[in-house]
Order: sequence, then C-alpha cells, then structure tokens
Amino acid sequence: MGDDSTRGRARQEPMSSDPGERAREIALRILTNAPKSSGQLRDALVSRDVPAHVAEEVIARYQEVGLLDDEALAGALARTRHRERGKARRVIAQELARKGFEAEQIQAAVDQISDDDEREAAAHLAEKRWNQLSGIDVDARVRRTVGMLGRKGYSPSLAYALVKDLQRADEEGV
Repeated sequence: MGDDSTRGRARQEPMSSDPGERAREIALRILTNAPKSSGQLRDALVSRDVPAHVAEEVIARYQEVGLLDDEALAGALARTRHRERGKARRVIAQELARKGFEAEQIQAAVDQISDDDEREAAAHLAEKRWNQLSGIDVDARVRRTVGMLGRKGYSPSLAYALVKDLQRADEEGV
C-alpha cells in the first residue's frame, strides 16, 4: 500500500498507451498548475517514468509553440522575487539555478535589477525591520536586521552600512 501522494498521483496519471501522448498529457497537467522551466518539466516527466528522449521531444515542441519560454519565466520570477519579497540578485540567481534555468537565462533575468533597485529594496527592508525591533537592545536590533538582509541575499557591507544609517538617524532623532 503506497502513501497518499502516490495513490493520488496514480489516479491522476493519464492512461494513454502511446508514450508521447502520455508525456504530453502529463506535461499539460503540470503546466496548468503553475509555469515551469524546461528543466523542471523535464525532471517531472522523467520522474513519472517518461523516457528522456520523449520528454525532450515534448519540451522542444512546447518551446516551439510558446507553451514554454524559459527566458520570459526567469525574468518574471526575478522581478517578482525582487519586488514582492525583496530578494537580492544573488539569491534570485540561486533560486533560478535550482529551478533548472540555464546560466544565460539567469544572467539576463537578474540583469533587469539595477544596483539602485537593489539598494533601494534593501534600505526599505532594513528600515521596516529596524522599526519592528524598536523595543529591544540596540546590539540585538543590529544583529537581527543585518541577519535578515543577509538571508535575503544582500552583502554584509551593504547591510551594515544601512543599519549604521538607521542607528545614526535614531541617535539624531530623525
């Protein structure tokens, strides 16, 4: 007896005997749920026992007809992760690599985010976190704010510079 996820997947898999048709049906179902990179789709198809050459054929066809566009998806993910979650280019690039995008696609996607955009986002996040921690010890406030920026992918030098500016503003009563 398999676990619930295995049973659920088995019921959802198409029953076509043609491997190509079965692969197309699986791919469409996967892409209906959420956009995926070619690498993610390839991995998903292979994990569902679709032969690698059949998966490659399906992916090539879907790229040809516009159902898969890794460059556009990478760019959209980079903009969204930066704008909505405040992530730095470095963390976004790592996430895109994990999702199976190619190096050129990753570079093009993160190049959409300028140094100024990144600094502005980091400053906004730092100020928000700094203000949330207003009732605690200054050293802990500094550590927590710098740590949060580090987890978002910002460099330690930028994080410390922003926190020093916030400390200075507090001391001056601004």
